[in-house]
Amino acid sequence: MSVQSKIRRNTVPQIAARKGGDPIVSLTSYHAHTAAIVDKYADFILVGDSLGMVMHGMESTVGVPLELMIMHGKAVVRGTQKALIVVDMPFGTYEESPAVAFRNAARIMKETGCGAVKLEGGARMAETIRFLTERGIPVMAHIGLTPQSSHVMGGFKTQGRDEDSWPLHEADAKAVAEAGAFAIVLEGMVEPLAAKITKQIDIPTIGIGASAECDGQILVLEDMLGLNEWTPKFVKVYGNLGPAIEQAVSDYAEEVKNRTFPGPEQVYK
Repeated sequence: MSVQSKIRRNTVPQIAARKGGDPIVSLTSYHAHTAAIVDKYADFILVGDSLGMVMHGMESTVGVPLELMIMHGKAVVRGTQKALIVVDMPFGTYEESPAVAFRNAARIMKETGCGAVKLEGGARMAETIRFLTERGIPVMAHIGLTPQSSHVMGGFKTQGRDEDSWPLHEADAKAVAEAGAFAIVLEGMVEPLAAKITKQIDIPTIGIGASAECDGQILVLEDMLGLNEWTPKFVKVYGNLGPAIEQAVSDYAEEVKNRTFPGPEQVYK
């Protein structure tokens, strides 16, 4: 009688130790079914606040409430066994003070069972990152194009096109790394700047619209599956499922209308 070994989840220290090693694979996921598929291949899965736009039709991520992140976080944790699960802290849940951030981050971790949280911001969030990590909450940082700040930025704009701005981004990366973040997402950032930051800091960089030299990559699952009508320049569509789903729905509707579904195989005699 064989004893099946229990699958162990990837941990924060394991992800952190991948700096300069094998590239880290990551995708977003928002519900149990897709998470179970992604779990076979991803080192970590991000329950991103992008779910507000992707699943709930919001114009930005700003309107996503904490309860929504917790609900989707629970589903992803239930659907997975291997990947480290990281949950985004939504806008308004961490900026006010380190104490407020800790209260909300602790709630996310306790109610979802995730292994880490992610928050946006560089040097301005270093104090909060340090406060959380010192109290047992692993933090993934996020700099460059930060969607929660899109109103201040004037939209979703690529960062670092002006080389004079590079020192600010480099300082942000250094600040969050020194504050205790175990990894950092570099989003919407010109390639040479992202590559430079990757070489400068001791924690893994996760690129999204950044550089192939980052220590890992992440994409929104629905983008790379071709489920959205428009995708950013940095997305490669690996499966054009949108038209396939539409064709399936069209075929179903037609068969219902002409009464060929359900057929003999789908009814009980």
